Amino acid sequence: MNALYCLHYAPDNASLVIRLALEEMGLSYETALVDRRQNAQDGAAYRSLNPNGLIPVLETPQGPIFETAAILLWLADTHKQLAPGPDSPDRAAFLKWLFFASNTLHADLRILFYAEKYIEAAQTEPLREGMRQRLRQHLQVLEATAEQTPNWLHPEKPSVLTYYLACQMRWMALYPMQSDRSWYQVHDTPRLRDVLMHLETRPATRAAIKAEGLGVTPFTSPTYANPPEGSAT
Repeated sequence: MNALYCLHYAPDNASLVIRLALEEMGLSYETALVDRRQNAQDGAAYRSLNPNGLIPVLETPQGPIFETAAILLWLADTHKQLAPGPDSPDRAAFLKWLFFASNTLHADLRILFYAEKYIEAAQTEPLREGMRQRLRQHLQVLEATAEQTPNWLHPEKPSVLTYYLACQMRWMALYPMQSDRSWYQVHDTPRLRDVLMHLETRPATRAAIKAEGLGVTPFTSPTYANPPEGSAT
C-alpha cells in the first residue's frame, strides 16, 4: 500500500465510522469498495481479511483489523488522538461507553435492522418493537451522560466515540427502509443533537459526505447514500 492504511468499505456501513476517524486524525489512507451487490464480503479474498465477512476491515502495517470498536481503539491508541490515553482518569469511563456502543447499542441495531436473521418472519415486527423500546432507553441513558459533558462526549471536542454514536443515530433515522421509523426523533435527545450538529460542521464529516454521497446533514437530517453501491476511491 502507498497509503498508511487501506479501509475496506461500503457506503453507510460501519466503515463510515472508521472513515470519519481517519479523516479527523488526518491520516493517510486509501479505500477499497466491498461490492455488496455482488456479495463480495462473502468472497474468499475478503474472508481472508475478515473470516466473519463483516464490514469494515482496516489493513494496517501490523495486519488487517476488523470489528469497529477494535479498529477505533487501535487507531486512537496508536496515534494518540480522539480518546483518553491509557493513563488518563477519563480512560475507564470512555472504555465502558465505547464498548456499550459496540456490544449493546450496535448489537441491538443489528437485531432491529435484520430481525429476520434472528426469528421467524411472523415474529419480526414484535421483535423490532422490543428493540425500538430498548434503543429509546439507550438513547436516554446516553443523553443523561451527555448532559455531564465528559471530554469524550463534548460537542466541540470529537472523539472516536462521538463519531460512532453519530453514525448509529444516523442509521436509526434511516433503517430498516420498509419499517416504521417514527419512533426515533433526534430532537428527543437535545444534548446528543448538539454533538451531531457540531460534527456536521467538521472537515472530516464534509470529506465523508463527498466520498459516500451522504447529503448535507448526514446526522441530524440524514438521507440515503447516493450512489448506494458506492465507488472505489
